[in-house]
Formats: sequence, structure tokens, C-alpha cells
Amino acid sequence: MLTEEELVQRIADGQLVESVEHMSAGYLAELKRILLISADTELLGAVMYYPNLIARRVPEKTVGAFLAVIQDELGHAHVDYRMLEDLGEDADHLVYGRAPQEFKHPYAMDMPYDTFAEVALVGAFMDRAGYVLLSDVFEHTSYFPWRRALVKVNKEESFHINFGVRNLRLLASDPDTRAETQRAIDWMFPLTVEWFGLPDDLKTHDKQLRYRLKGCSNDQLRQTWLSQVVPLVEELGFEVPARLDPGTHRYELDFPFPCAFDEQEKRWDFDNPVTWNDVITRWKCRGPANARLVEIFQAGRKRLDALREAA
Repeated sequence: MLTEEELVQRIADGQLVESVEHMSAGYLAELKRILLISADTELLGAVMYYPNLIARRVPEKTVGAFLAVIQDELGHAHVDYRMLEDLGEDADHLVYGRAPQEFKHPYAMDMPYDTFAEVALVGAFMDRAGYVLLSDVFEHTSYFPWRRALVKVNKEESFHINFGVRNLRLLASDPDTRAETQRAIDWMFPLTVEWFGLPDDLKTHDKQLRYRLKGCSNDQLRQTWLSQVVPLVEELGFEVPARLDPGTHRYELDFPFPCAFDEQEKRWDFDNPVTWNDVITRWKCRGPANARLVEIFQAGRKRLDALREAA
């Protein structure tokens, strides 16, 4: 492995990192951390769709595309866990050996999505957030195996976004589903704004930027997402608490960021600002669907282990 100074100089010279031999200990630790977040996000991105398929909340004509999205997300998770194995981690343990609250996906994925409008917004909002992040990684990352993997992954993520947007347009065109869709937007829009993490002025040091694992800051990525989502929602005649400031050409939020969220009622209290420490506490506690979603993909392994023990 390289020293920290050698690694930083290698990155400054524009060289890419191919294997552990080209890393410092700090780079390896941060790369594992961000890859685990990506892997867990892809895995839960598949699983969070599953209850809606079983409950038949998905229109029959969309089932094929819906299954394709689930298959893609599982494939993306496999890619990330496989890279973690190359870095010395036990992928089997990461998938089957951790408790639900130990997974590192965004808090938004631990909410129950109970209507087709909410499912459509998962694609239009949350898959887009993932794509914004991974596009930045693809363009800027110094870890070359990840860049290679993202050529295919990002093409498929683009399909997931389009799937969500097509369904959102269908919902917008039907007077009977517009009110339900607006209710979903009301709670899912701020939740996805949170997806990008702490504001830049609260981050004392960003190792991902230092190691060029990504190229843009949290607020820059959040602005990219807002610049795509706000015009889309407004075009369809829905409302979101955000607007473009003509002077700065930046999107500004019309609510305290952060503020209190009632996860049981799926409702934000814009009159009740909170601290980011409050938000981080909520994230660490995980959301109401966390245990159920993890149980979906761990249940089969648990039954298999029980059969082995009984044999």
C-alpha cells in the first residue's frame, strides 16, 4: 500500500487507482464505506419495490418493467458487494449477517410505500437521486473498477428514472389520481432533498472529495437534483416547496431545512425546525419499514441455515 502522501500525490497527478496496492489505508477505509452505502442502497432499492408487487398495487401493464427494475437493482448490488470482496470484505456476511439497523442505505428507503403514486415517485425522485450521485462518481472517481462498472449501471438507472416519470405522467393525466399524487409529493420531495446529506457548511472534512471518490459536494449534487425535479413537477401541475432564485440561479427551499418529520403519518411539520443532530438521530434509528425489508431477503438464508442445523 501507499503512504497517505504518496496516494494524495498520485491522485493530484491524475492517476487512477486500480487495486489495494495503489491505495493508502485511509483511502481504502473511505472507499469501503462509500461502496457499502452504494451496495446497501442498490439492494434495498430492489427489495422496497417487492411488497407493492405482492400486494398488486402495480398496474398489470407495468409489471414487466417493474420486474426489470428489481432485477437491475439486484445486479447493481451484486457489483458493489463483489468490489467489496475484492477489497477484503465478506459479502455473504454483509448481506445476511448484519442486523437491519446496520445497513447503510438512505433513511428514505425505510419508509413504507403504500400507493402506486408513491411507487412512481420512488423512480422519479429517488432513483434520480441515486443517478445524480453515481453520475458524479462515474465522471470523477479515482477508483477505476467502479468507473468501469458504472457504464452499465448508469444506463439501467436511467431506465428506472424514465419508468418512474412515465408513470408519474400517467397519474398526472388522471383527475382521479392527482390528489393522491400530490399527497405523495408533499412528503417524498423533502425526504429526497435529505438524501444528499449534510449541507456543505456543516461538513468539516470531506474525504470523498479529498480522495476524488466523487467530484461534487453534497449541496452541488442537491442542486443538480432540484434542477431536474422541480421543473418536472411544475410542468405536470403539481406543487413543491422550492423555487428558482432568478438572481443566483439556484433553487431555494421554501421550508426550514431540516424540520420535523412524522414518519408514521408521512407528514412534515414546516413550522417545527430541528437540528441536524436530530436528523442524524432519526437516520440512525432507521425508518418504520427497515426490519421488514431486510427480513425479505434474509428470510431464505435463515430457513436454509435452520434446515442445515436440523440435518
